[in-house]
Amino acid sequence: MKLWPPAILPRTRRSGSTGPRRISPPRLLIEGFLVLIILGTCLLKLPWATIAPISWIDAAFTATSAVTVTGLVVVDTGSEFTLFGQLVILTLIQLGGIGLMTFAVLTAVALGFKLGLGHQLAAKEAFNQISFSTTTQTGASIALFAIVVESIGLMVLACFFVPELGWSNGLYHALFYSISAFNNAGFALSADSLSAYVSHTGVSLTITALLITGGLGYLVVQELIQKRSLRGLSVYAKLILSTTLVLNIVATLAFLSFEYGNADTLGSLHSFGDKLLASWFQATTPRTAGFNTLDVGTFTSGTCVLFLLLMFVGGAPNSTASGIKISTFVVMMAATRSFLRGNLNVTLFRRSLSREVVIKALALTTIAMATIFVAILALSVIQKGAFLDIAFEVVSAFGTVGLSRGITDDLGAGGQIIIMAVMLIGRVGPLTLGYILTVRRKTHVRYAQAEFPVG
Repeated sequence: MKLWPPAILPRTRRSGSTGPRRISPPRLLIEGFLVLIILGTCLLKLPWATIAPISWIDAAFTATSAVTVTGLVVVDTGSEFTLFGQLVILTLIQLGGIGLMTFAVLTAVALGFKLGLGHQLAAKEAFNQISFSTTTQTGASIALFAIVVESIGLMVLACFFVPELGWSNGLYHALFYSISAFNNAGFALSADSLSAYVSHTGVSLTITALLITGGLGYLVVQELIQKRSLRGLSVYAKLILSTTLVLNIVATLAFLSFEYGNADTLGSLHSFGDKLLASWFQATTPRTAGFNTLDVGTFTSGTCVLFLLLMFVGGAPNSTASGIKISTFVVMMAATRSFLRGNLNVTLFRRSLSREVVIKALALTTIAMATIFVAILALSVIQKGAFLDIAFEVVSAFGTVGLSRGITDDLGAGGQIIIMAVMLIGRVGPLTLGYILTVRRKTHVRYAQAEFPVG
């Protein structure tokens, strides 16, 4: 079954209908992810995929985490999986990351984004109206974008890993971490993630550059390349770039402040430069990379609450990141600001936002919060552990972050199933919901207006 590009949709016939209809893109996306998860589970269960046999639920959890580019693990990737098993995980990460980004960008095309000089403005009402040539060209451009960025990351990381680990092992580590970082997966070949490189400037900055690039997405990077300057960028690109910069800087300073005196984290580092580097790394990974160079289980409560927000927000639309997305978060903040100022017209960068955009952001945020609440409730009932640890695990799964305070290994079968469901919903849910909200059919029925107090 060919999963990508997803706009090439098989035709099905409705019972009793006279004409063919197409399977909806959200349904095709979810089915594609489920097929990848099932296939990955079977491959990881093969005897030559692991050092010792693992259970079906552990194989399914690992495959789901890889396809949704989350990074939560119940079986250590570096020590428990063979080279074959690790390559299966790496392939699932690549397919899951590029596959969803392809779907997201093609959806953006259908909603009116221009993806280059050779692209035509696609239809706005239905995803399946994108032409075959546009689909093929867009899919190829995204794949090329990913390969180029990952290749650059491989070459840079090889300069650090090869002298330490030798040519074969060093190149393999560089390849693995480049793909994992660009796709915001957070899978690592060491049980303590990248803690050994907490003071290594080259590795830390390269990994964060890869995850930020993947988190910005194809549309923003392509626009930057075309414009070659910050002037003349679209409102969307300005929003993503400025918000990413502000969130990363504020989170870095906050982490530095919260953890400076913590002997288990920044307090163990000697120089201020190392503390600042570690703070930058931890501040950028919660949206939604999942790597860490310090033990997450030793973070202060204030830092954990900060990370809950960062994981919930996530990265940019049309990217390898998840969460409710930066644009949704900014629209909600802008709408709140406008309301408090007594202005019903929501604006960003001197541009007005439609009521539909605001309602869509509200719907996405509400459903995300409801999903997280239900999952926390369910996990709290069947899983022993501190509330903060359980909430952190759920939000990390929803944002496909992969950071954990140490309870992932203790999850039973029921807990793993809950987290697997949250990872899948967090990865495909907001995007498919956004598509449904965007292309929904408008009703012309209007009812009498009702007034009642709120708040």
